[in-house]
Formats: sequence, C-alpha cells, structure tokens
Amino acid sequence: MNSIFSTDNPVFILGTYPIGPDLLLAAGAILLAGLVLSIVFSARRERRRAREADERMATLVAAQTEMQGRIAAMTEVFGTRQSELNQSINQRIDGMTHRLGVSITEQTKATHENLRRLQERLAVIDTAQNNIQSLAKDMAGLQHILSNKQTRGAFGQSRMETIIADGLPMGAYTFQPTLSNSSRPDCTIRMPNGQPVLVVDAKFPLESWNAIRNAGSDTEAARQAGLQFRRDMEVHVRDIAGKYLIAGETQETAFLFVPSESIFAEIHEHFEAIVQKAHRARIVIVSPSLLLLSIQVIQSILRDARMREQAHLIQGEVIRLMEDLGRLDERIRKLHGHFTSAQKDVDDILVSSDKLKRRGARIEALELDSKPASSAPESRTAENRFGQLKLKVVDED
Repeated sequence: MNSIFSTDNPVFILGTYPIGPDLLLAAGAILLAGLVLSIVFSARRERRRAREADERMATLVAAQTEMQGRIAAMTEVFGTRQSELNQSINQRIDGMTHRLGVSITEQTKATHENLRRLQERLAVIDTAQNNIQSLAKDMAGLQHILSNKQTRGAFGQSRMETIIADGLPMGAYTFQPTLSNSSRPDCTIRMPNGQPVLVVDAKFPLESWNAIRNAGSDTEAARQAGLQFRRDMEVHVRDIAGKYLIAGETQETAFLFVPSESIFAEIHEHFEAIVQKAHRARIVIVSPSLLLLSIQVIQSILRDARMREQAHLIQGEVIRLMEDLGRLDERIRKLHGHFTSAQKDVDDILVSSDKLKRRGARIEALELDSKPASSAPESRTAENRFGQLKLKVVDED
C-alpha cells in the first residue's frame, strides 16, 4: 500500500517535501469534511439563532402586549387625572376669581377710605397753612416787638413770668419785688423752711446777638460782634451778682434767663468763657426748658415741705384712730362675752326642753311609776333660765 507521502509522481514540492496526488486528495477530503462540519455547525447556529429570535420575538410581542395594556391603563389614569386636574384648576380659578373680586372690592373700599383721609389731611394742611400764614404775621409783629429794646425786654420777662406762673402756686413767687438794697429783680421764688428767696432775671443783650447773626461771612465783623456780646453778657452777670445776691436775703445762686433754646445752645458751644465766668459768680444761665425743669423741682420741694408740715396733724389723726380702734375692740369683746353667755343659756334651755320631751313621752306611754314631782322643778328651772335670757337680751339692747 502506497503512503500518502509517496514521492512517485509528485504534483509539487512544498519546501523539501514532495506533494503527491494522494496527499492532495486526503487534504481535499479533510477540507471537505471541515466544510461540511462548518456548514452543519452554521446550520445549527442559524437554527439556534432562529429559535432565539423567535423567543425574542415572542418576548417582544409579550412586552408589546404588556406595554399596550400599560399604555391603556396609563391612558385611563391620565384621563382620570386630567379630569381631576381640570376640575381642580376650575375650582382654583373660581376661588381665585372670588378672592380677586373680594380683594378688588376691599381695595376699592380702602382706596375710597384713603382718598377720604387724604381729603381730610388736605383740609388739615389747608388749616395749617392758614395758621402758618397767621403765624408769619405774628412773627412779623414779634420782629417789630424785638426791634424795640424795652418791648423786647418785656417780651423776655413775660415769657419767664408765664413759665413760673404755670409751674408754681400763687404766693410761691413775686414779680418785680424790691430788695433791701432797693434793687428790683424780675422775679423771686419763695423757698421752703424759711430759706432765702431765689432770684430770676430775664436780661439778655439781643442787639449784640443780632450783630453776630448779621455779620454772616465777614470774619472781622463777626469777631467784633462776638467780643461785644461777650462784654455785654459779662456786664449782665456782674450786675446780677452785685445787685441780687444778698447774704441772708437771697440764695447764693441766681438764674439768668435766656428766652431761646437756640441762643442757649450757641452760648454753651461758642462762648464757654461766659458760662464759666457766670458759674464762678454763682449765676446759672437757664433756657426756657431748664427754667421749667427747675420750677418743677422747686414745686416738688415745696410739696414735700407742706407734707412735712402736715405730718404732725396726720400723726395726731392716726393716734385718735388707734384710740377709736381700741374702744371698738373692747366693745366687740364685751359683745362676744354676752353672746357666749346667751349661747350657754340657750344650750341649757335645749337640755331642759329635751328632758321635758322625754318626760312627756313617758307620760304618754303611761309610765306613771316615774317621779312626777321632779317635772315641776325642771319646768320652773327652764322658765327661770328663759326669763334670765330675755332679761340679758333686753339689757344688751
């Protein structure tokens, strides 16, 4: 038997090996068998793939059917939800429409009310404007008054007198009094406990102050006006200290009244030397508000002094009240003793009454063997006690 690697009649030579026809046939058979196996395997794979495709198709069909069912259910749910949403939106729109109508109505009412209040305020503004116009006329008259030195002094003094008269009772102050040195301050205020009076003076150099205001941006004129104002204030402080501070007759301190809060602030801000000199001279510069505060303090001091003066009267009334209270307590205790005695007599009468009831019950039951003679003394004892109780009640009345 010839080998497949027989070198007889080689068809071709592969490398160093000759390839014959038998070898070629064996190789072809092997290739054919491999091709057949490949075709079989391919057919099997195709059938498996077909089965898998069918299974996937069935799965897809089932999923599609399920999806269609879910879509139908979702369509139904969405329809229901859409209906509910439409109903809810309609209700909310109706509620919003109602609230909007109510709000518009309330806003209309509020607008009318605001317009009414605005009209009232405009009327008030018109009245205030008329008052301002009349006040401007009064200010013009006030400027005319202040242009005259005597009338200006009378204006400052009248303002000081108004503050003092409103804050203190009659008799606690005196306007334009005459002191022992024949000087006449604008006002003296009586102090409690026999203390010397307090002097209040209303002099103020308004011409110098107006010169400072009229100087404007002129530095030299302002400096000259300031020096003149300082000199005039020092003269007023010296006059008050020399004329109105009298030992034993007036207080050691006097008030210099400035009839304007703004002027008072300017003095303390730009003329500190005047304030310090007035303090050293025991002169206190006061504005209307400070004078009013001082008047209120003095009024409190006077009220406390009057209360201390009346303290002995109050104490005497309290002593008499305690005496009356002691007598009332004594009489209440006596009345309590009378009531206690009367209660004892009433208890004795009740005891006698109980005994009489028991004896009556025995008599009614024909208990004749008891001692009948003793009932009479019991009855007489009860009558005597009742008579004594009546006498006591009559005596107490």
